[in-house]
Amino acid sequence: MTTPLQARTRFAFDLALLALAAIIWVLAYSMLTLFADAALSLMRLTRDTQFGAAIHFFLYDAPKVLLLLTGVVFVMGVIQTFFAPERTRALLAGRREGAANVLAAMLGIVTPFCSCSAVPLFIGFMSAGVPLGVSFSFLISAPMVNEVALALLFAMFGWKVAALYLALGLAVAIVAGLVIGRMGMEKHLEEWVLAMQSGPAGAYAGDELTWSDRIEAGRDHVKNIVGKVWPYILAGIAVGAGIHGYVPDELMAVIMGKDAWWAVPVAVLLGVPMYSNAAGILPVIQALVGKGAATGTALAFMMSVIALSAPEMIILRKVLKPRLIATFAGVVAAGILLVGYVFNLVL
Repeated sequence: MTTPLQARTRFAFDLALLALAAIIWVLAYSMLTLFADAALSLMRLTRDTQFGAAIHFFLYDAPKVLLLLTGVVFVMGVIQTFFAPERTRALLAGRREGAANVLAAMLGIVTPFCSCSAVPLFIGFMSAGVPLGVSFSFLISAPMVNEVALALLFAMFGWKVAALYLALGLAVAIVAGLVIGRMGMEKHLEEWVLAMQSGPAGAYAGDELTWSDRIEAGRDHVKNIVGKVWPYILAGIAVGAGIHGYVPDELMAVIMGKDAWWAVPVAVLLGVPMYSNAAGILPVIQALVGKGAATGTALAFMMSVIALSAPEMIILRKVLKPRLIATFAGVVAAGILLVGYVFNLVL
């Protein structure tokens, strides 16, 4: 059994390591431009060439995105220790419509799931008696408005775009959940879902954790999340670097520019058959915007990729009947279209 002295010693040691890591993080982040320029110089390349521009894009963005993502994921890992799935389900099941939709959508921010991995928790919500519309608010928000997406948006486009995306993404999740909930489509759930009965909520042990435990949970969160998504990030940035270096500016301005009213719906339709998470698709979006694509059109494409993917629909078919899947896709697509046009109008 750990004594109070041992617990205090462990906490002091963890805090010292955390402070050292924070200092190294800040220094590394502040020297990204110098690193990219020096590496390009060592390779005897210049940014004036297509290949040099592509390489510089990759050398600057890859460490920048990974550093920022690591910091955000660690903080969110600590925050998640104050919540438990049992408490979350009980909290949502006991809330009134509207307030529960808002809460469910906001929970999506701290759950870095792709659309497919969010489905099991969606089923868990249904089994615990959480209303259909509330469960959909979470299912939409979790892949689209999570910590990974927001961290990458901030790193690539700045806080204004990240904040607007957060507000509009949550609005889509909340309103879509409310609309689906008001339509009374519970009869379009598969029979085995309707037959599930809510079980009693488990005991919540989050309050028993020490700060050392929470710091360790943050480190584990980084290992589990960043450890899984870093290949997607590097692959996405590599694709983005190719676009940045070789795709003509005029081409993207014509295909996904503000002047083409049809660009947003086409971007949404193109995104649905694809499947990726925010880590993989956002570097590509950054490169498209840098080449002249309208921000709203590019983000609408991204949202359809991560929130309305074909694999997600296949998994949902085990839970929902076709009419409910079609309603879900239609309502969310309408929200994404609106977001795309608003972004293009504002930015």
